[in-house]
Amino acid sequence: MSAFDALVRPALVRIAAPGSGYDPHGDRYWGTGFFIAPGWVLTCAHVVAEGGSAVWRSEPVVGVTWEDGKTTREATGTVVLALPRPERPGDPPDRWAFPDVALLRVPGTQKASCVRLGERPPVPPTAVGLHGWSRETGELGVRHVQGNLIGSDGQALITDWVMPVEGCSGGPVVDLAQGAVVGLNKGRGRDGGAVVPVTALRRLHDLPGGGAMGEALRAHDRHHLARYRSLDDRPDWTRAQRLLSAAHGVGPGLRTQLYGHFAELPAPTAPGEVMDLVDQVKAWIRDDDLPDALEDDPRTWSEGAGLLRGLRAPRRDGVRDLDLDAVLLYAAHVVRHVSERYGERADTAALTHWIVDESGDADRHLRRAIDRLVGPGRPASLSVREPRARADVLLEIDTPRYDRRYPWRVKLLLDGHTVSPLHCDDRGVERARLRETLREPLADALRRGDSGPHLAAVEAVLPRELFDEPLDTWRLEPPQGPEDAWGTTLGQRRIVVIRDARRHAREPAPEWRERWAAGERGPLRAVPLRAEVPGAGPDAHTARVRRETWAEAYDRLRDAEGGAVPVHCGPVGSGDGLMAMNAALAAGHPLALWRTGAHDHTDCAEFHERADRLLADAATAWDVRGPVRSLRTRAPDRAAGPEARAAYAWAETIAVLLDPPDRPPHGGRLEAPPLLGEGEQ
Repeated sequence: MSAFDALVRPALVRIAAPGSGYDPHGDRYWGTGFFIAPGWVLTCAHVVAEGGSAVWRSEPVVGVTWEDGKTTREATGTVVLALPRPERPGDPPDRWAFPDVALLRVPGTQKASCVRLGERPPVPPTAVGLHGWSRETGELGVRHVQGNLIGSDGQALITDWVMPVEGCSGGPVVDLAQGAVVGLNKGRGRDGGAVVPVTALRRLHDLPGGGAMGEALRAHDRHHLARYRSLDDRPDWTRAQRLLSAAHGVGPGLRTQLYGHFAELPAPTAPGEVMDLVDQVKAWIRDDDLPDALEDDPRTWSEGAGLLRGLRAPRRDGVRDLDLDAVLLYAAHVVRHVSERYGERADTAALTHWIVDESGDADRHLRRAIDRLVGPGRPASLSVREPRARADVLLEIDTPRYDRRYPWRVKLLLDGHTVSPLHCDDRGVERARLRETLREPLADALRRGDSGPHLAAVEAVLPRELFDEPLDTWRLEPPQGPEDAWGTTLGQRRIVVIRDARRHAREPAPEWRERWAAGERGPLRAVPLRAEVPGAGPDAHTARVRRETWAEAYDRLRDAEGGAVPVHCGPVGSGDGLMAMNAALAAGHPLALWRTGAHDHTDCAEFHERADRLLADAATAWDVRGPVRSLRTRAPDRAAGPEARAAYAWAETIAVLLDPPDRPPHGGRLEAPPLLGEGEQ
């Protein structure tokens, strides 16, 4: 028996219809769950689905029963978050897709014992304990087995031949090396079991009402700090973790105290806000400015600290542990960040005192860095780094290869040079399904790129036939109801620019570099992307006007002045517009403006005039992006008066090519080798 079995037992709950928790035969028993915090229970979605449609209407219809010493207690809970959640409450799926998790709010359970959640996934192979209630042997009883996590299928963790018995679905899986719950029993197969890692809970944060997940996790950290500080002589998770031989560096006691302090701070709004601080700490530790391309998806301040545990660096006499230094510095960065963002609303005094006390024995360089962040004499306006998004997002779409399917990739661009891949599909999808397919990958990447109020831009590297795809009108979250009709589109909230996929496949041409340098210097002025030229008529007394050929357009655009920007009142993804765009790109132009909508514009003269004014006011290539975003917000405003609508109608469906020659996907500088983490050699 594991030392953690006694800690799991009082947190373990059986889930059934309300009022049936005392049924000795378990006739109405649904499955297992466990307290992660007082008032909060975690289980599988397919377990609570046994309660029918009322569960998905968020009615209090889930019975929760647990053992408090020798006393059996019962309460009624409500499902507040679940993934998947049936679109129609009365029609649940036959097979419950990953991650198959549900979070229950259970009032009246403030004295319940709770498990300790791991803040990072286990490293297989590792020994685990699987726990749950079961009626497989007759009457309901607690069952636990020990086995090994041997790998992953890309989503679920896989156990070896040891399988959870029937009824244990939703029960906790304890990593015996970490001394923490790292997953939930999802089910069993022919040769082993499937475990949902606790990192899958991050997806609950992104659901409507996802703030409840953060609330539960903060309550979790407060609970364990209170248990650690209490005079109660019952065993608790923190002290049990101290007995593990693998515990070193940032010990369990320090971790419990830090996470308890983090729980009193305003929560981060997106993973990028946490990762931005982690990046800064790693850069200081290794004394360079290279971003760390190793990606993660933390949703709490505690998870950010967990990413720094086990941090080491090579040295002549072996390997030096740096995780304590890194975690203390990270905590100081969190204090600085929330203080600057929330002001007096963020009470950081207790955490600040704790950091100062814990860093008293640190070397002078670390103490100086921490004092610069949280010391009493720090300047109120001190910024550690210029406020900005942590990263921008690269969306790369290739020319179709199979059955007109477009392969795609979504990446982070951390400093304009370093790329971190996130999602891809080399098989690709049809053009009509691009918006639907890319919605969640883009949303995930943007969450990781945003840092507080500083939002990631989107750079779409496209084949020219997709230049008219209205990316700026995409919405990454489907409307949640009629009141959501005014939600912002991608191009209204963020900077969205287009880049050319074809010319990034080779070394930048000299004229491309030259024109980009001129665009960075400014000033800018508009020139027609496509022009009309006089042509020969049927006889000497008549003449007609024709569109210029590719060669004529190329010759004209090649000879245009350095700050010239091709402008077109219509689409450029096909026909004459595509021919002229090909000429502009061949002539090295990195910046262009056009309209992606239909061809029947009657205000083209105004479009060219106003575009020229916009470019003159922007001054340089980079400065064009902000005004274009503003135009995308104002142009479709149907609630504005006639004069306001007329003033911005020219800019409807406006697109911008902004394509620097030395920006990935072409080339990119080499990345520094990562620091060694716990479990790495």
